[in-house]
Amino acid sequence: MSERLVVIGGDAAGMSAASQARRLRSPGELEIVAFERGHFSSYSACGIPYWVGGDVAERGELIARSPEEHRARDIDLRTRTEVTEIDVPGQRVRARDLETGTEAWTGFDKLVIATGARPLRPPLPGIDAPGVHGVQTLDDGQALLDSLSGTPGRRAVVVGAGYIGVEMAEALLNRGYEVTVLTRGEQPMATLDPDMGRLVHRAMDGLGIRTVVSAPVTKILTGEDGRVRAVATDADEYPADVVVLGTGVVPETSLARTAGLPLGEYGGLLTDLAMRVRGHGNIWAGGDCVEVLDLVSGRERHVPLGTHANKHGQVIGANVGGGYATFPGVVGTAVSKVCDLEIARTGLRERDAREVGLRFVTVTVESTSRAGYYPGAAPMTVKMLAERRTGRLLGVQIVGREGAAKRVDIAAVALTAGMTVEGMTALDLGYAPPFSPVWDPVLVAARKAVAAVRAAE
Repeated sequence: MSERLVVIGGDAAGMSAASQARRLRSPGELEIVAFERGHFSSYSACGIPYWVGGDVAERGELIARSPEEHRARDIDLRTRTEVTEIDVPGQRVRARDLETGTEAWTGFDKLVIATGARPLRPPLPGIDAPGVHGVQTLDDGQALLDSLSGTPGRRAVVVGAGYIGVEMAEALLNRGYEVTVLTRGEQPMATLDPDMGRLVHRAMDGLGIRTVVSAPVTKILTGEDGRVRAVATDADEYPADVVVLGTGVVPETSLARTAGLPLGEYGGLLTDLAMRVRGHGNIWAGGDCVEVLDLVSGRERHVPLGTHANKHGQVIGANVGGGYATFPGVVGTAVSKVCDLEIARTGLRERDAREVGLRFVTVTVESTSRAGYYPGAAPMTVKMLAERRTGRLLGVQIVGREGAAKRVDIAAVALTAGMTVEGMTALDLGYAPPFSPVWDPVLVAARKAVAAVRAAE
């Protein structure tokens, strides 16, 4: 007798889970029904800024697998259909067709919740005015492009200076806009320590992006036509023909909360290593709606990244399909860029380390991406945190030009392996003048961290 798997959410985690389960179990063994409230499935939300900026020519290039392709693989994917309720005891979900308004219940034997994250949209006057855009989905990206093409003005304000904020600032700069970024933080990129964020600030100013720090937005001002005309802070007003919100996201777990499923400190669903919702043997969750274990701090945290979402989906699909897989946790690795400036981090910031009660040392080194004498060698700054006494690596942040960001992967592997900074100095990394100095910048930082640990004993 066949079982029914219901998936809520048609992007990375949800459809990866559905696809993996389908590989392992035939349609006669497992019926798969997936609900997606948008028009698209299995797309790269991370690519939206590069589509808006013109680096990616067509929207379709961001779609890994269309709804029609999923359906051809015996997955009943229902787009423009929003799940409005989860009945856990009754093992069913209620869904509304957004085109017709009709609602119906669908029973399940197994359930996957992959509802993603929702952008923070501060309750400010004018926040819903025409010309104010979020960029969470492909529909959002299309709406922004339509707005840009229909607006004669060339002034853009980006609210927020995290990953989305700086990437959208680049996209708008590439489209010929005069760009102002407003952030309530001490420096852009709050995922970095302020001293490293200051490097990003300086570089953004040099690229022609005006960045205003410690400037929380108080209201969106509109013209007589109701469209946005400026963004206000306590100190000033910034003219705007278009506004892009990059104020961060939170887990979209309203359905799970109402259904009584367990949520963590950040509002994300809590799962075990198999991505099964704690206390529920037939419900799994993955992607931006869950909290995961931070392998460095030992605490749960919310890390909304497509890399994790796809891995979650693979793990869930394997387990739903009768196999066994686990997701052990993360170390918090992320990279971004604004024009030719590359930004990377992994592990803990100073603030994170203090919050979990760790004693640590920090070091910062200046180096280059290639041998200094080789053409094209570009500067980079590497900051490293190590635990006092043990020398365990705690975190790395990198800001630099070409060849800087992906060096963070060295540190990500070292963090996952629980290495000490002294152990890192012996890593056998690739070397040739076009790719690296004799001592890679990350290893230079590790050597300096070893000295700092010894000096702190």
